[in-house]
Amino acid sequence: MIRGLYTSGWSMLANSKKMDVIANNLANSNTTAFKKDTVVFESFPEVLTRRLNDTRGKTNPSGVIGTMELSSDVGEVFTYYQQGTLAKTDNQFDLALEGSGTAFFTIGVDDGNGNIRELYTRDGSFTLNAEGRLVTSEGYLVLGENGPITLDNGDFEVRSDGTVIQSGEVIDVLRIRDFANTENLRKVGSNLVEAVEGAEDRPFEGSVVQGYLEQSNVNVIREMVDMITVTRAYEANQKVIQALDSTLDKAVNQVGSVG
Repeated sequence: MIRGLYTSGWSMLANSKKMDVIANNLANSNTTAFKKDTVVFESFPEVLTRRLNDTRGKTNPSGVIGTMELSSDVGEVFTYYQQGTLAKTDNQFDLALEGSGTAFFTIGVDDGNGNIRELYTRDGSFTLNAEGRLVTSEGYLVLGENGPITLDNGDFEVRSDGTVIQSGEVIDVLRIRDFANTENLRKVGSNLVEAVEGAEDRPFEGSVVQGYLEQSNVNVIREMVDMITVTRAYEANQKVIQALDSTLDKAVNQVGSVG
């Protein structure tokens, strides 16, 4: 009976974590190029169960009375990097990557010590800062092959291979990184990801599209269905705990008092 309390309680914790992920997906369903997360459950390992204050028995001096499984737990939060649909904006500063869900614009972020840290994003809603540099909506530098990209206030063109042209001159080429395995990418906030050790590149075979923005790949209806499913599972475990608690109450306060 006590084991049932532990199992149901642990399941409630796991479902609570999944609900947090679903809520974050829904909150970012309109965020440019946001990538959906999902929770992957794994079986919780068996743990030894033992008596803490009664280990003097001759037949079982260790006090071990068996094993206990605590249902399932969150193994990892997996991110789907499938490309979202492209929406036309006709804004020359809006860029999107098409044909590869694993390719990213390279962004330079000041680490506070004067060094530029490379991060990556699919969000191409760029603009110019006061110095004429191409930046993200958060103010982070957009990097080209030669470093930060600097433009005048006039019109410019970005070709499908990432070449930036203004006034008939090649300014730079967008530094686009295409990863062979997205399992080595980690979200760091502000719609940015970082590449951890072991990340490998592959040739970028997609194209850069100017005047378009990639939409989130979150399916709102699917997320709502998942939310209902998690809520029902949480309530079911809650009712199990209430039933076990009621049974324990009777065992301790009623059965235990007989005689």
